[in-house]
Amino acid sequence: MDIFRMRFITFESGASIALRWPPLFFVILALAAPLVACASRPESGFLSPVAEVAAGSSNHTLLVATTRQRDARPGTLFNGERASSVDYATVEVSIPPTHVPGKIEWPTTPPGDANANFVVRDEAYLDGDKQFVQALNAQLATRPRGSRRVLLFIHGYNTMFAEGLYRFAQVVHDSDAPAVPVFFTWASHGNLADYVYDTNSATAARDDLVHTFRLLLASDADQVNVLAHSMGNWVTVEAFRQIKISGDLKNVNKLHYVFLAAPDIDLDVFKSQMRSFQGTHKPFYIVLSQDDKALWLSKFIAGGQGRLGADKNIGELQALGATVIDLSDVNGADPSNHDKFSQLATVAPELRAVLAGGIGTNPGANVDQSAAANPLGAVTTLGGAVLGAPVRIFAGQ
Repeated sequence: MDIFRMRFITFESGASIALRWPPLFFVILALAAPLVACASRPESGFLSPVAEVAAGSSNHTLLVATTRQRDARPGTLFNGERASSVDYATVEVSIPPTHVPGKIEWPTTPPGDANANFVVRDEAYLDGDKQFVQALNAQLATRPRGSRRVLLFIHGYNTMFAEGLYRFAQVVHDSDAPAVPVFFTWASHGNLADYVYDTNSATAARDDLVHTFRLLLASDADQVNVLAHSMGNWVTVEAFRQIKISGDLKNVNKLHYVFLAAPDIDLDVFKSQMRSFQGTHKPFYIVLSQDDKALWLSKFIAGGQGRLGADKNIGELQALGATVIDLSDVNGADPSNHDKFSQLATVAPELRAVLAGGIGTNPGANVDQSAAANPLGAVTTLGGAVLGAPVRIFAGQ
């Protein structure tokens, strides 16, 4: 049915009355407006390699593990349809010298200008687990022993392949992350109306994400960190739960930080999942914002059930053992306030110092400590000068 047409009921007399659309219709339109305003989304052609090298640009090589189908169109690599098994690739992304932290400088037409846009310098498919692990270990070998880290990113709902790839490249660049970046991407249609398809695609990707986790933990990495966004948190926590239930926890000690950014997870489901981790290390850091409009929409679709990424009860999350990173006071760079996690990358060095030193301690001069008594326990604030408002971090209990 065309949702942009007014609905009518016609009675036997021939009279017609217009029905009002439910509130969800207007919410969808409001959230879709920023996308409609764009000239186009990067479905195809934006990943064609650019030979030009821009002075002052920075290159980052991202490894890809995906449940998407390969796409034969030039500059596309993968589409939004589901593959029968996990596939792999490697992509070198160039960040322009004019890059503004927190943003992605998209080309107006593909493949883009290396002096002004995010562009791809090189890309290639990898043939199976063996080549993927070889490529990973080759990058890890360029780091000294004891500092061989992996950062795994799992994107959220309504995300095309190029969008997720470039967002991860932006986070890696802005955070000055010393880890080898690995992008796990499941088969999202990149369509606002395909929420159910995306949910099912994320759920179907659980086993392949578990498989990818095991490859990373069995690699030469000393430490594996995870960053999941939005609906990607659902498949991430489910994958951890499957690993826990299996009892096969080999090398799980390598798992360090797990950042759940704007998690689109039912609160009661998350509580149940967290209880399944009782007796084990809980490395969960929940990045939330109480003004997240996309999660408000998800809550509406879920029949009013609250979403983890917009939860107001921080104390309850702490009691479950999670550390909470609250971005509610930070102005989002996108209209939905759903991508604030990408702005957090600009204060990543300070954040790493806080997490390493402990919440409520003073690991560095750039960290502004809260002196007031906090009923929720230890709290640290940081990033006010950079982000325009402080990020509050509440320690898990």
